[in-house]
Amino acid sequence: MRKCGILLHPISLPSHYGIGDLGKESYAFVDFLAEAGQKLWQVLPFGHTGYGDSPYQSFSTFAGNPLMISPDILVKDELLSEADIAELPFFEPCKIEYGKAIDFKYSLYRKAFAAFDKKNKAYRAFCRKNAFWLDDYALFMSLKNYFIEQRKMTVDSKEYKAYRRNLKKYMPENAIKDRFYGASWNSFPEPLRDRDEKALAEYKKMLKNEVEFYKFIQFEFFKQWADLKKYANESGIEIIGDIPIFVAVDSADTWSSREIFRINAKGFPIEVAGVPPDYFSEDGQLWGNPLYDWAKLAETGYDWWVKRIEAVSQLFDIIRIDHFRAFESYWSIPFGAETAKEGKWKKGPQTAVFDAIKAKLGDIEIIAEDLGDLNPEVLELRDKLGFPGMKILQFAFGNFDNPYFPHNFENNNCVVYTGTHDNDTTLGWYRSCDEKTRDMVRRVLNVSGDNIVWDMIRMAISSSAKYCIIPVQDILGYGEDTRMNTPGVSGGNWQFMFERGKLTPEIAANLKYLCTIFNR
Repeated sequence: MRKCGILLHPISLPSHYGIGDLGKESYAFVDFLAEAGQKLWQVLPFGHTGYGDSPYQSFSTFAGNPLMISPDILVKDELLSEADIAELPFFEPCKIEYGKAIDFKYSLYRKAFAAFDKKNKAYRAFCRKNAFWLDDYALFMSLKNYFIEQRKMTVDSKEYKAYRRNLKKYMPENAIKDRFYGASWNSFPEPLRDRDEKALAEYKKMLKNEVEFYKFIQFEFFKQWADLKKYANESGIEIIGDIPIFVAVDSADTWSSREIFRINAKGFPIEVAGVPPDYFSEDGQLWGNPLYDWAKLAETGYDWWVKRIEAVSQLFDIIRIDHFRAFESYWSIPFGAETAKEGKWKKGPQTAVFDAIKAKLGDIEIIAEDLGDLNPEVLELRDKLGFPGMKILQFAFGNFDNPYFPHNFENNNCVVYTGTHDNDTTLGWYRSCDEKTRDMVRRVLNVSGDNIVWDMIRMAISSSAKYCIIPVQDILGYGEDTRMNTPGVSGGNWQFMFERGKLTPEIAANLKYLCTIFNR
């Protein structure tokens, strides 16, 4: 069945609290999707975001983002009072302010936690069901906070200096300082760093209340999301979730499962992820994520990956795997390298991970993010697995045999986008094109260019692709100043928020009309 939907991360929804959440604006957005005849809502990764605020660099691949918890729902559940949310800090309109939002929302969460019944049956059941990741995550976050306060860190090692040079490529200086002066798990005292059972038990006891607080936060996140997802599904909307292929260096995942990553005995990466020079950067992109030890994972039957996909499949109806090409081959960069140019290709696990997932979980609908520097083997792997790939219309206008042109789609098992979170908005992209490219766009679409965004939206919806996804910025006709992310640039990303009331009935009617005439 052909379907259409909108790409919108909940943090970009309008909010009084400095960042969008899972409250009433999320429900209003589901209502808009239904009114507009849409069947899909695509979101970005839901992980607990770390330094730099990127949803692709989180403190846990299993935990949800606490900032997406709705204070209004906490009031409804009588964990907060109206007085608790009566006096709000000033937040810039239409811009996410992470620092202020974190300070304010966590102050609310701690009040809610104080009012929460820790013997709540649903809460205890949640903790038992998710103990395989929740226990490590809650202790990890508690330890980070404790050692940030203690400011315990040795900074004269070679590893620290190499790590700092590496981090400068993708992280602001203040984040580097916070990471090293007591925050990163490889700065913990050695018994904790190396997960000595006696040391873990000691700190679990000492930080018991803080550990419980982080478990409470996750309970609230997953409860709020489950209610919202149910509402969306009952409204005929499926959720496409996003999963980064790699995890952050400083995460509960690497701390608790070091053996499946290319990390040395002191907790530092041996080799890190990125991509070679490409469309976005002439130096390539140095992401800095530790690479997997695929041989170790194979010995376990890819158990960690199976658990990861199982957890995500409970959150979403369809899963998009970011940087799918790394399952065929991945770009390995020596830790401490100045740029991604110093990397080389290494072979990935091919179909083995997905064979293990299917054997344990059955069929799961997966979209392969097959963009970037590809070779024929990547496309063969995608097709062998039967996963739809992605077609970005902004990439089409180079020559007439370009595979991103709808008339050149090899089949309809694909997802077409005007652009993604990593691209400029369609209006921003068109404005930045040279006149030759703009002329080609107008000729191909047979338009004047006066309404180029909706012309591109029409092209996407009318294509043969199985699914069509339009970023909300394009639905709203916004320009380059509302771009979500610029790859390779460390600052100014993930801050887009749109204004309440902008998704009008007229926009809904236009979308529904296009989806009706093109049978989506």
